[in-house]
Amino acid sequence: MAKDAKPRVKVPASAKAGEVITIKALISHQMESGQRKGADGNLIPRSIINRFTCDLNGQNVIDVTIEPAVSTNPYFEFDARVDAAGDIKFTWYDDDGSVYEDVKSIKIA
Repeated sequence: MAKDAKPRVKVPASAKAGEVITIKALISHQMESGQRKGADGNLIPRSIINRFTCDLNGQNVIDVTIEPAVSTNPYFEFDARVDAAGDIKFTWYDDDGSVYEDVKSIKIA
């Protein structure tokens, strides 16, 4: 598990049925590509978030494969249509097998 990996998401508390909302998701993570050398001259092992998913009430909204060229602390901003109140689940998958999750609820106004 990466040290200090911390997911942060921003979702409106409520929306009208059928409204398109903007979702913002960021995870604090070093994202080491495996191509840099450390102070000892050896390659630093690859350690990246390699996949990000977002599901709204169990239905996939976005599924992203992340490559080593992505910068530290990957940030995603995307739109989703909300038809019903429920939970929005965010999941980040790390190279080392760690999974980081966050869940936000949204209400229909």
